[in-house]
Amino acid sequence: MQQAISLAERGLYTASPNPRVGCVLVKDGQVIGRGWHRQAGLPHAEIEALNDCATSPEGATAYVTLEPCSFFGRTPPCTDALLEAGIAKVIVGGCDPHPKVSGSGLEKLKAQGVDVSSGCEMAACAALNPGLYTRHLQKRPFVRLKMAMSLDGRTALANGESQWITGEAARADVQHWRARADCILTGIGTVLADDPQLTMRLTAEQFAAHGHAEVQQSGAQQPTLAIVDSQCRTPVAAKLLQADRSVLIYAGAAVEAQLSPRVEVVSGCAAGASGIDLHKMLADLGQREINEIHVEAGARLCASLIKEGLADELLLYIAPHLLGSDAKALFEFGGLTQMDQRINFEMVDVTPVGGDLRLRLQPASS
Repeated sequence: MQQAISLAERGLYTASPNPRVGCVLVKDGQVIGRGWHRQAGLPHAEIEALNDCATSPEGATAYVTLEPCSFFGRTPPCTDALLEAGIAKVIVGGCDPHPKVSGSGLEKLKAQGVDVSSGCEMAACAALNPGLYTRHLQKRPFVRLKMAMSLDGRTALANGESQWITGEAARADVQHWRARADCILTGIGTVLADDPQLTMRLTAEQFAAHGHAEVQQSGAQQPTLAIVDSQCRTPVAAKLLQADRSVLIYAGAAVEAQLSPRVEVVSGCAAGASGIDLHKMLADLGQREINEIHVEAGARLCASLIKEGLADELLLYIAPHLLGSDAKALFEFGGLTQMDQRINFEMVDVTPVGGDLRLRLQPASS
C-alpha cells in the first residue's frame, strides 16, 4: 500500500478534479502491475495497473489507495475491469466519498466473490485527497491558508512594505502548494495593496527536480483565481488578471464589469450591503469541482475564514526576524476576553525551508 501511495502522489498536480489514486497488483508474492491516475479523462489507477501487467492478473491482489469506482463517468467502472481480470482480493485505503460510489464499489466486488478489506494505511491514503472528502462530505473545498510572518507575528511594516518576509527557498516552496491547488483565493485588499500576480510559476524542469517529471507530459494548469471583492473594485490592469486562467470575482451585487473574457463576476453570495457570505462562496466553488483552495490574503479575510470554521489547514512560514509592535499583525480579529475563547490548532508537521520554518497546522477540533 505504501507503494500505491507513492504512485498516487505522482498525480498530485494533475489528477484534479478526480482523486489522486495509486494501485499495485501482487501475485504469488511479486508485484506484477503498477498504475496511478494521471488526469481526468485518462484511465484510472486500476486500469493503468492492469495494463502494466506482463503476466495474467487472474488471482492477484489489488492494493488501491481509494475504493474502485462503480459507475460510468468519463471512463467505465474500475470494479468491472477488476472483475473481468479475475482479481481475487482487493485491499483499499478508504471508501470513496463520491455519492455515486460511497461503498457501492466494495459491495459490488464482494457480491462477485472478491475478498475485500479496507482501512489499510487509511490516514495516509485520505491525506492524498483532503479536498475530495471535504467537497463531498461538507459541500465545499478544502481550504488551506498560506501566511508568512516574523518571529513576533508580523506580516509587514506599518507602511505596508512586506517584500520579503521569508527567503527565496520558502517562496519557491509556496509555488508547489499553489500548483497542487485547484483555486487560489485572495481578497480585494491584497489586490489593491500589493498588485500580486498569484500565479503558479513552476517550470517542467522544476517539477522534474521534485520527482514529478510526468508533469511535462500531463501538464499542470494554472489554478482558477477567486477574488473576494464585494464592490467589484478589481482594476482592469491588475497583474493577476493578465494570466491565462479562469477568474471568479465574488461581488456583493450584480454588476457589469468590463475586465476580461476570462473573468466571471459571481453575485449570488452577498452578505448584507457590503460583504460576501464565505459559506455560500465556498459552496459555489465546490459545485465548480474545486477540491483544494490555496488562500493568500490579508489579515482580515484569513481571520474571517478561521473564525467561521472554514479554514482546514494553516501553512505558516516563520522568518527569523523581528519587525516590532507597530508592524502589521498576522490576523485581524478581536473580541476575546477569556483564554478559553482562543482558537486552537494542532501541529501536522514542522519543516525547515532554507533559513525559515514551515509549520502545517490544523484546527484542533478536526
